[in-house]
Amino acid sequence: MGIVARVSGPVVIAEGLDNGKMFDVVRVGDLGLVGEIIRLVGNTATVQVYEDTTGIRPGDKVENTGQALSVELGPGLLTSIYDGVQRPLDVLKKNLGDFITRGFVAAPLDEKKVWEFTATAKIGAEVSGGTILGTVQETPLILHKVMVPPGVSGTLAALKSGNFTIRDPIGSVTTKTGSVPLGLSQKWIVRVPRPVQQKLAPAIPLLTGQRVIDTFFPVAKGGTACIPGPFGSGKTVCQQQLAKWSDADVVVYVGCGERGNEMTEVLATFPNLQDPKTKRPLMERTILIANTSNMPVAAREASVYTGITIAEYYRDMGYDVALMADSTSRWAEAMREISGRLEEMPGEEGYPAYLGRRVAEFYERSGRVIALSPDQRAGSVTVVGAVSPPGGDFSEPVSQNTLRVTRVFWALDAALASRRHFPSINWLQSYSLYVGDLEPWYRDHLARDFGPLRQRAIETLQKESELQEIVQLVGVDALPEREKAILDVSRMLREDYLQQSAYDDVDTYTSIGKQYRMLRAILSFGDQEQDAIGKGATVGQLQKLPVRQKLSRMKWIPEGELQASFDRLETEMAEAVASVTAGGV
Repeated sequence: MGIVARVSGPVVIAEGLDNGKMFDVVRVGDLGLVGEIIRLVGNTATVQVYEDTTGIRPGDKVENTGQALSVELGPGLLTSIYDGVQRPLDVLKKNLGDFITRGFVAAPLDEKKVWEFTATAKIGAEVSGGTILGTVQETPLILHKVMVPPGVSGTLAALKSGNFTIRDPIGSVTTKTGSVPLGLSQKWIVRVPRPVQQKLAPAIPLLTGQRVIDTFFPVAKGGTACIPGPFGSGKTVCQQQLAKWSDADVVVYVGCGERGNEMTEVLATFPNLQDPKTKRPLMERTILIANTSNMPVAAREASVYTGITIAEYYRDMGYDVALMADSTSRWAEAMREISGRLEEMPGEEGYPAYLGRRVAEFYERSGRVIALSPDQRAGSVTVVGAVSPPGGDFSEPVSQNTLRVTRVFWALDAALASRRHFPSINWLQSYSLYVGDLEPWYRDHLARDFGPLRQRAIETLQKESELQEIVQLVGVDALPEREKAILDVSRMLREDYLQQSAYDDVDTYTSIGKQYRMLRAILSFGDQEQDAIGKGATVGQLQKLPVRQKLSRMKWIPEGELQASFDRLETEMAEAVASVTAGGV
């Protein structure tokens, strides 16, 4: 037991705290505010408190729990909404009303709910960390695999099927040091990555249904991506689209320091969203962690670790997990505030000198892996982090440190957003370093010419950017017909392909097969335009063709009518262009 010696916002100096260890959780004051030891000098500890410290004064007691900040992992995580330190917000609301009372403790998982457990492991078998003991149907969408906790190995002495709460024993393992009881849940320290057997190469794309992402700047399952952009450029909508439409099995959405009204929209809309593949509620495979900008700043720093630990747990079951962190800039600002109160030497723009290391450590917990298990099951955690650079300045430290470790850069552009072009991802500034890794997958599962088509489309858009500089000086009419045709195809790529409405029932999601047919149709029309111009036609004539309207409406072709509609469109396109060169228009 120690006492408070000094208080500075969320930072408390505690003296006389015997047997304290780094990152131990402590209880501060009569209310028992949750805190974490972040510095030790002798028996004097610096504590980061995850709640408002108003009313805490020198002399108040500080009690050490002896355990590091951990999350509880087990059935009941899915459909839950937590704060930054895994307190369930629905339970808090039921007990406290609309405002959280400081010091209130609630179990992360429902301790009274009974789960039907089906044992699959055999008694007497040798088990180790990651071995699947049995299953629980957590939601209609996700089968929860109950595993032996990492670090436990021995002979399975007892295991039984039946109905259990998360606190009931389901069996035991005999280890070299004695018997270890097994339950439906396990705990894990949030700052320690869960161990894996092997990391795999990023060879499978995370398909999102967003054309600009899947076609031009794809992210691999187990990959890392960042979405930097100024205020109002669509970061949150992009992440919500990825959460809804990506082909991940489980989604963990971390609202880290975002405005309360944005997070309220997420909390209000997500429970009502429908999973596009199963038509079930999307929340049945989603976990939300809400830590808004008016919540205690220290808990913001913990929220991303809580989210990534939960994601790793489902990865170990063999699922593909997508983690959306919105936004890591607010997380970095929390680190800056805590660092300032600790009187540490500031780095660039006041951020702590260890900012780059913390950002890298977080993103390094992504990956496609072989989990600890005898059955060699593979799972992945894909991390997509939003960055909110002040004034849209990508040269600031958080953006630069994020770009150093992530392999996909989706640059949101305020100018595109102001023109109502969404997603406002700038195709000239963005990049993906996974394109080469994913090329074999696209070639084997989609079409051999998808890669060359993608490259031609990017080159066309880059050529348009160069021509626009000439157009601004001399006007479009001064260009030769072939350059006018390049501008025409580029406009079709921008308006009919890259522009996508999140609020249209058909356009909100485009399968990778439809993306290929759309891209092929536009570039094929561009080739036929160039041939027609070589035979004397003009771009003005070609733009008047009725088939141009059909090309612009491709995005609204339903997935079920894909093959026949595009075959018919390509035939009409060839006939229409041929009629121009034959003098038909």
